Order: sequence, then structure tokens, then C-alpha cells
Amino acid sequence: QVQLVESGGGSVQAGGSLRLSCAASGDTYSRRCMAWFRQAPGKEREAVATIYTIGGNTYYSDSVKGRFTISQDNAKNTLYLQMNSLKPEDTSMYYCAASPWSLSGGRCATSLTAYNYWGQGTQVTVSS
Repeated sequence: QVQLVESGGGSVQAGGSLRLSCAASGDTYSRRCMAWFRQAPGKEREAVATIYTIGGNTYYSDSVKGRFTISQDNAKNTLYLQMNSLKPEDTSMYYCAASPWSLSGGRCATSLTAYNYWGQGTQVTVSS
């Protein structure tokens, strides 16, 4: 079993920064891939960044590429999402997720169904 607890959300003005954290516990083999998803009201949950925890390969959605950085601290069992140059359209509930599976070449899936474990979410609100 894996438990994920997010923190670091809040309210910020456009152009500002936030860093989300996801404290993970449990079986490391169940966390081969980790990801940050977000879901705005009335919209589907979407992957914004993934990381292959063994090799460190990362993926970013086009909407956040160049502004967000996903990283991990293995000693602390913590996943991070550094969010810079925030925009009002980044306003969402952000979720940390973990999967025991990976794709060929050390890549991680971006579909919700690939992830077994989810945190409770942390709200990010960006005002203009």
C-alpha cells in the first residue's frame, strides 16, 4: 500500500510561484512512476507532469512546459512540483499519484487509469 499526502497549495497572484509537496509512504515498488494531475471545476482531471522515479525521466503537458518542474527527494520520500509564472488558468485542485507501472524507455503514462494511488488533493488558486 502507498499513502500520498499533498501540501503547499494556496492562493497567489498571476506571475507568482508555489511549490507543492507530496509525502509518500509505503512500498517503493508501487511508486515506479509518480505524477501530478489537476482538475478544475467542470473539467476532466489531466496530467501536468510525470517522473520515472528510477531513472528520473520527466514529462510535462504543453500547458505547463517551461513553467513547472517536477522533482523528487528519495531520502525524504517526497515528490515536488515547482510552479512558476502561474496563470489564472492554472487554478485547480492538484493531485499527487503513484503507479507501479512504467512504459518502455522509462516513460510514465499520463492516463488516470494507470495510477493506483492518489492523494487527497491541494487547491491552487491564481488570481489575475
